[in-house]
Amino acid sequence: NLKVTFTGKEELVKAELGKLKYPADRVQILNCTEVIAMAEPPVDAIRTKKDSSIVKGLRLVKDGECDAFVTAGSTGAALAGGQLLVGRIKGIERPPLAPLMPTAKGPVLLIDCGANMDPRPSMLLQFAQMGSIYMRNMTGVEKPRVGLVNVGTEEEKGNELAKQAHQLLKDCPDINFVGNIEAREIPEGAVDVAVTDAFTGNAILKMYEGVAKVILHELKGALMSSFVSKIGALMIKPALKGMIKTFDASEYGGAPMLGLKGLVVKSHGNSKAAEIEHALEQCITFKEKKINDLFRSEMKLDELASARRVKKNSEE
Repeated sequence: NLKVTFTGKEELVKAELGKLKYPADRVQILNCTEVIAMAEPPVDAIRTKKDSSIVKGLRLVKDGECDAFVTAGSTGAALAGGQLLVGRIKGIERPPLAPLMPTAKGPVLLIDCGANMDPRPSMLLQFAQMGSIYMRNMTGVEKPRVGLVNVGTEEEKGNELAKQAHQLLKDCPDINFVGNIEAREIPEGAVDVAVTDAFTGNAILKMYEGVAKVILHELKGALMSSFVSKIGALMIKPALKGMIKTFDASEYGGAPMLGLKGLVVKSHGNSKAAEIEHALEQCITFKEKKINDLFRSEMKLDELASARRVKKNSEE
């Protein structure tokens, strides 16, 4: 029941599709004449390049013609366009990027990892709430453990943002808050939702990816270094494949931008077919589970938005 619209230069998309067998009645192409480059200022690009694949794809979601938009293009343009074109759900302060990352005990949702560099404590609370709802419904974790990334586990540790956010998370009855966690605890699977600001989250994500790449490269080199090690490699190959699969981030698709009126998923620029496939499956599950409706109802977003309007009017 999946239908896919490709946004991009029609002749290039057709050339690639021509190499494949696929159900033509479930695929269509929306021609785009412009391209948003990775280094372009995101907001300017969204406003000026209206015939680009990212802008047209986001408009499909805004207009209700598509349920989700997946892109491996400019992260900045996807983030800016998500807010400017698709728009936030009423009551959501800021939408975070939230990728699933592998750990020794299953996936962890890292929220935020690139959208909000200087959030307010109240935003981190909403990240925790959205993260809990997402993990419970998308991965089946009944009572997701929520941790606040900090420089120590003690309550009094961290900067002012961390201290204020810790109190808000601690007082929230809707989440299973387990306290502060250090970054080294994330790969061990200490929590199901790791809450942080985008600057810290992005640094964790990139470090995670870099260490994994180096370890796999060095491991391969060591196993292929001699005749004896090659024999050993053959013996442990099945177990090694299982371990590598456990820590393969591409198994979880892309990073959803949570809190928008429609779903936007950002995949790596170097994504392979498997990651794009899993990103599409992620979109299907998101729609089937009606995640945005759960955000609205469980977080009482309509009441929150109404209260903010009253406060704003009284201040004016």
